[in-house]
Amino acid sequence: MDDKQPLYLQLASSLEHQARNGSLRAGTRLPSVRNHAQQQGVSISTVLQAYRALEDRGVIEARPKSGFFVRRAARSPAEPLPSRPSSRPAAVGKPAIARVVMEAAGDPAYHSFGAAQASPDLYPNERMRRFITRAAVRHAPSLGRYPRPAGAEPLRQAIARHALPLACNLHWRDVLVTHGCREAVALCLRAVTRPGDVVAIESPAYFGFLELLQSLQLRALEIPTHPRHGISLDALEFALDTQPVRALLVVPTVSNPLGSIMPVAAKRRLAALAAARDLPVIEDVICNELAASADARRAVRSFDPTARVMLCGSFSKTLAPGLALGWVDAGPRAAELLACKTANSAGSAELLEWGLADMLDAGGYEPALRRLRGFFARQVQFARGVIGESFPAGTRVTNPDAGFFLWLELPAPVCALSLYEACLARQVVIAPGPLFGASARYAHCLRLSVGEHFTPARIQALRDIGALACDQLRRAAGKP
Repeated sequence: MDDKQPLYLQLASSLEHQARNGSLRAGTRLPSVRNHAQQQGVSISTVLQAYRALEDRGVIEARPKSGFFVRRAARSPAEPLPSRPSSRPAAVGKPAIARVVMEAAGDPAYHSFGAAQASPDLYPNERMRRFITRAAVRHAPSLGRYPRPAGAEPLRQAIARHALPLACNLHWRDVLVTHGCREAVALCLRAVTRPGDVVAIESPAYFGFLELLQSLQLRALEIPTHPRHGISLDALEFALDTQPVRALLVVPTVSNPLGSIMPVAAKRRLAALAAARDLPVIEDVICNELAASADARRAVRSFDPTARVMLCGSFSKTLAPGLALGWVDAGPRAAELLACKTANSAGSAELLEWGLADMLDAGGYEPALRRLRGFFARQVQFARGVIGESFPAGTRVTNPDAGFFLWLELPAPVCALSLYEACLARQVVIAPGPLFGASARYAHCLRLSVGEHFTPARIQALRDIGALACDQLRRAAGKP
């Protein structure tokens, strides 16, 4: 129990510990919210928050008219060890596999575990359609003029309010609307680097960011990263002492592909380090709202009064992937980014911006997020169970507290690229590990996206990936 934690998190952690060590067996019914509040001498709202946090973590489940029950724990594989990438910068060269992975995501002929996407019906599509339709009626004249490069003011204002759960106090005039989060990151990189510069990144890192570095002719310096706690700040400091690092690109909360979340103390330390070294930091907050607790959702930028940390986000993982709308707040560099955006892509579709602004201000967002967190937590635990049963012995799998990415380390004889080819022949798509490193690394690793509903066919597809890995392992050992 940590006295610095909010009371509901202390209660949730205590109950989770009892569930993990078997003191609370699977299927056990928890006391009602009212009774538990009386037993613990706390408020009903504290117990309710604790139960919701446990739902988000997949520890308990609510059964209609019955109460809260401890979920059955799946067989749990071991987690990966912290990464140990090269200590030298490397030019980035990404294979064409990335395009196949992304294209297959929208093809119903494939079972895709490769692209970081969730089932479309998890999002309020019909509600979003109504807001866009209303915007088309109210703001029809916008169809006859070019959109503003910075974005519609109501959406920029809504985004500034939307950043409050990140503990960030943004000024809406510094917020720019972008074509997704990737453009936001690209604008920041263009503002603070020149071709040939070195950018520090997590390792493994999202392959989309590596593609950006490649397109901008930047070199990547991979920093060791813990699968639960994120980038190693000690290793980052050493890199800053020994290499000409020009900027840091980092995903402190629900990183991709590890799903790691930096502790609050580490986020505070990173902000202080950036200030002391005058280091531009590009912080991706695209998945922050999927984290279960307020502390986990807090951004590094919240500890940076000078806005040296540039904040990049979107709504593709939490609200409306199909809108492809993102945003960036670069503080003092806002005008520089606006000039770059004007030259590069101009504005987005203004009707979509009006519709999204109305949606954000209409309420109902937080309950939808809670449902999404709970769904993803159940998906992750179910997938880990299937992996534990179907994949080769010795396979290590991350156990993220939020999000829907799983990073797997397979036994060394298994080649992720060969496994990718074998899966593709069965119309199953995975994202092989070499996509997530700047150099020839992670040859035995892969990322699985488990945000889509597990139908019987999809469960079998996941088992097939494990069976193919087992076959490859047997052949490597010379067995029939």
